Amino acid sequence: MKVRWSSDARQDRRAVFDYLFARNPAAAIDMDDLFVDVSTRLAKFPYSGHHGKLPGTREILPHEHYRMVYQVEGDTVWIVALMHTAQQWPPEA
Repeated sequence: MKVRWSSDARQDRRAVFDYLFARNPAAAIDMDDLFVDVSTRLAKFPYSGHHGKLPGTREILPHEHYRMVYQVEGDTVWIVALMHTAQQWPPEA
């Protein structure tokens, strides 16, 4: 399977990286590597995450403080959101 990051998820990932980098550059790199590792595993095991809070989504915790939301569509895993677990999910309308 292919793994693709939506533009929103790419922005989320960049925001996490920038936040951590300002405080601890090594931690930012390690966390981003963890996100890559988990997304690579999803290519092999796309249903390893649990059913998500939004219909048609699945969720996995790459780290105890971060939630990765994704959808499986055909031969592609779409990462649709990445956020801190303290953030409201799903977002209120």
